Amino acid sequence: MNSSTVQKAIKEICRKPPQHWVGDGFLVYPVFANKAFTQELSPFLMFDYAAPKEFPPQKNLNRRRGVGQHPHRGFETVTIAFQGEVEHADSQGNNDVIGPGDVQWMTAAKGIIHEEFHSTEFSKRGGVFEMCQLWVNLPKKYKMKKPRYQPILAKDIPSVPLVSVNDEKEGEQGENVCTLEEANAKIISGEFRGVKGPAKTFSPVNLWIVSLSTKAKEFELEFVEGHTTLVFVQKGGITVQGKELNLADVAIMDRAGSKLVIKATQKNTSLLILSGEPIDEPIAARGPFVMNTDKELRQAMVDFQRGAF
Repeated sequence: MNSSTVQKAIKEICRKPPQHWVGDGFLVYPVFANKAFTQELSPFLMFDYAAPKEFPPQKNLNRRRGVGQHPHRGFETVTIAFQGEVEHADSQGNNDVIGPGDVQWMTAAKGIIHEEFHSTEFSKRGGVFEMCQLWVNLPKKYKMKKPRYQPILAKDIPSVPLVSVNDEKEGEQGENVCTLEEANAKIISGEFRGVKGPAKTFSPVNLWIVSLSTKAKEFELEFVEGHTTLVFVQKGGITVQGKELNLADVAIMDRAGSKLVIKATQKNTSLLILSGEPIDEPIAARGPFVMNTDKELRQAMVDFQRGAF
């Protein structure tokens, strides 16, 4: 069998961890738990998921829910809003609100100070809030580049229908491409079935939102062999290579092989698929900084304290 057709094996399944608060606006599952900031998940560093939660209207809009100003250096933050609205402001002059399906991709690089809150309008009316934030490492040569901000609207993220696994009993031949309503992948970054996502990245990174409306079919996804590949359940449940995953579980796939098979165990299931080229460099992480050495971390703190961000 050619290596391009080898199925990926599951290396490990990390089950839903306990929740904790980030600021007073984000009740999150720290999805990577003790595997955060390890080479095993490179280029991905950390992943927080705030499951759907009802927030009442806020009477005092001078004190919005969220996280106030804080610094970052050496990596990127990717925030996806599923329900509600997230408002972002940073030291580069970016000020933006993202709503359901929108993404903000912030490259901290040599240093940025930002804040993240429930938007003013969402705070006024209240409602269900759901989001996630992924931290993506930068190769050493890009860690001290100029910061960058990419606002990506839901309408600009292409959807691609999935391919179901052929039912040999019926003698089907070739690809069985589904309708978008049955199963699709929204391509935020990277490429799937020839369609590229709008986000610009500094190393190969695939970030897809996969929606499965049916439990009746299995679907096959293909990846670059040797890349880190993670499957996260945002809503519903699935089997991956025959193993069951539920809400906020993540499957870490072996880097060998290039294909995996998924099947929903609940209707209207939603997944996040993360895949990327590992960055073969040391990871030195402390608080809001991710560099390659302790010396660089100390310098980051000095630079922040002297107002160089």
